[in-house]
Amino acid sequence: MEQERQFTVSQKETGSRLDVCLAGRFPEFTRSYLQKLCKDSAVLVDDAEKKSNYKVREGERVILKVPKPTELSIKPEKMDLDIVYEDRDIILINKPKNMVVHPAPGHYEGTLVNGLMEHCRDELSGINGVLRPGIVHRIDKDTTGILIVCKNDMAHQCLAEQLKDHTITRRYHAIVCHNIKEESGTVDAPIARSRKDRKKMAIDREAGRRAVTHYRVLERLKEGFTYIECSLETGRTHQIRVHLASIGHPLLGDTVYGPKKSKYSLEGQCLHAKVLGFTHPRTKEYMEFEVGLPAYFEELLKRLG
Repeated sequence: MEQERQFTVSQKETGSRLDVCLAGRFPEFTRSYLQKLCKDSAVLVDDAEKKSNYKVREGERVILKVPKPTELSIKPEKMDLDIVYEDRDIILINKPKNMVVHPAPGHYEGTLVNGLMEHCRDELSGINGVLRPGIVHRIDKDTTGILIVCKNDMAHQCLAEQLKDHTITRRYHAIVCHNIKEESGTVDAPIARSRKDRKKMAIDREAGRRAVTHYRVLERLKEGFTYIECSLETGRTHQIRVHLASIGHPLLGDTVYGPKKSKYSLEGQCLHAKVLGFTHPRTKEYMEFEVGLPAYFEELLKRLG
C-alpha cells in the first residue's frame, strides 16, 4: 500500500532544499529517489506541489507519499558471488572489477543485483525501488572490494542511519600518481555534479555536499607512485577519485579524473574497498570485515614495490 509520511520543517532546516530536507528526515531513501518523488507530485509542502530545489521554511508541513513498491522485473542470474558474510538480515559481497552494482537504463543484466536476486530470491529490501533492491551504498564498476546489502527494510533503515551519522567504517586501498610528500592528510571539499560534464563529479564550493576523505601513505613506490589507505567520513559519488585528483594525485588507471591513457593495461582505477565495519541492525554488535587485494593490485605492488 502507499505510505504517507509527514513532518513540520524545523528552524534548523529552514533554507535547505526540499530534497536535502527529505533525505535528512528519511535516510532510508536515496536522494535521487526522493527527487523522483518530487517530480512525480508525491511531495506536498503546505498542500502544494514543490520542486526538489524548493527552499523550505520553518513551520511548513511536508507530506511524502511513498508509492507501493513495484514488483521486481529485473531478471535473476546465477553468479559465482564471493560472499564474505551472510545472515537473515544482511549479506556482504567482495565485488570484482568490471561488475556494475545495480541495473540502470540500458544495463539490466550482469549486475550484482541480478546475482543477488538469484541467490537471495525474495529476501532483499525494497526501499530503494525496483532497480536497487537491498542496495544501501555502492562502489564503482571498476572499484573492487566489500559492500553490504540488506535483506529487509529493518536492516536497510538501520544501515542508512549509520551512513547518515558517519558511523560506518570504510577503508580503501589505492595507488595514486606522483609521490605524496606528507605521511597523512585530509581533503575536506564539497562535491557536486560537474557543471561542465554531467557524467563527472567535481569540487563545488557553492552547490556541493560536504565530503571528507582522510588518507595515509602505506608505501612509496617506483616510477613516482604512492600506495595509500583512504578512510571515508562521507560517501559521495566518486569521492576518493575526485578528492585525490583535486590535490594532484589522481588514482592510477583513472582515465576520467587522471591521465587519459592508462598505464599497465589497467581497466579503470586502482581502488579497493578493503575494510567495512558497522553495527549489526539486529544484534547491535559492532562487526568489521576485511577482504584481500585483488590479484591485479598485488601484482602491481610487486612490480612497483
